[in-house]
Amino acid sequence: MNDISEADRNREASLEESDHHPEPDELAGSGTKTDSKPADEMSREELLQKLKEVQEAADKNFDFYLRSQAEIENLKKRSQKEREGLIRFGNESLIKRLLPVVDNLETALTHAEDEKALESLREGVSLTLKGLKDALHKEGVSEVKALGEPFDPHFHDAISEQEDASVEPRTIIHELQKGYLLNDRLVRPATVVVSKKNSEG
Repeated sequence: MNDISEADRNREASLEESDHHPEPDELAGSGTKTDSKPADEMSREELLQKLKEVQEAADKNFDFYLRSQAEIENLKKRSQKEREGLIRFGNESLIKRLLPVVDNLETALTHAEDEKALESLREGVSLTLKGLKDALHKEGVSEVKALGEPFDPHFHDAISEQEDASVEPRTIIHELQKGYLLNDRLVRPATVVVSKKNSEG
């Protein structure tokens, strides 16, 4: 009876050991379970940082694009303005060379007016002068207003002053050489004599 009882006790002890389940504290202490939460949080932080860097780079690229577009537009406008200037004033050097011819023709006309024998010459020179002035006018050339006008240093070159009580001081009373404009830009100022106050006044 004692042998049977001892065997039964051993069998019951084995069953109890096989039915034993470790407690959560025991498993935690064993090191077999790992917590992946910190690794997941680290990955999210890195992803957010990467997205931030990509967004900043995109913003910089877009800002650079906008500045580049603005510079291109400004360059186009400058180029267009320069082209227009070349078109409007490209003949300026030629016109400057032609103006002395106009001066000489006008001088010849002035001298011919006093000699009846040179009437035919005067008419020929007059027609030539008219044709030349018409050609210059088509190119945008116009005369500077001078005689009887108030003196303007931007358009007139005064070489002397004369007393003249019949007009206001600083009025142009003689035009020695005509001035010319090319599309409203001064090519040559008019050479003039201006009035001044009478010294007795």
